[in-house]
Amino acid sequence: MPRTVAIVEDDAAIRANYADMLKKHGYQVSAYPDRKSAAAAFKTRLPDLALLDIGLADEPEGGFALCRELRALSAALPIIFLTARDSDFDLVSGLRMGADDYLTKDASLPQLLARISALFRRSDLLRDPPAAEEVLERGPLRLDMKRFQASWKDAPIDLTLTEFWLVHSLARFPGHVKDRDQLMRDAHIVVDDSTITSHVKRIRRKFQAADAAFAAIDSVYGLGYRWQQ
Repeated sequence: MPRTVAIVEDDAAIRANYADMLKKHGYQVSAYPDRKSAAAAFKTRLPDLALLDIGLADEPEGGFALCRELRALSAALPIIFLTARDSDFDLVSGLRMGADDYLTKDASLPQLLARISALFRRSDLLRDPPAAEEVLERGPLRLDMKRFQASWKDAPIDLTLTEFWLVHSLARFPGHVKDRDQLMRDAHIVVDDSTITSHVKRIRRKFQAADAAFAAIDSVYGLGYRWQQ
């Protein structure tokens, strides 16, 4: 069955162009002009992936609000912001809302398709993890690969799909430095360096909310990150 991609974009011409492009590449598409119509549809049935603009009709931050609503419905649904807004503030805000990726509308078609494909591959892996890796434990950290749950000192940590895979990549081999390219491969995403940095900062904040002394993720200048043994 074809994957369903939802496009939420208030510009009718842009919405139609993306819909036609995705249909030509084998995806089933549902398209919405505003947050309200999309939110109503998502409560009935979730798509397999959502592409969201930030400014929607008369709601300048409508995409951010919709992202929060989607995350409340599903922690694992792949979400990509596809927007004309290219500031670091908007990028960080989008990731904080729980998005997996952030692209500007000048991104090439092959780049968009590659990121969509990568997120679907990752979703497939999460639904059917290798039996030997159903649970990963490293000291106070516990990752349940089958239930998509993370905990630290028995306190649940609410991670998005991207964050979960990044933590798994680092914690799988404590002490090993992972550069950003390795983290992207392990997390099955295709993003730029600043997006990886933003994800790691958000992961740290989530663990520190449960344990103020959390310091398991170490930045290695010029190289990447490692999970402390």
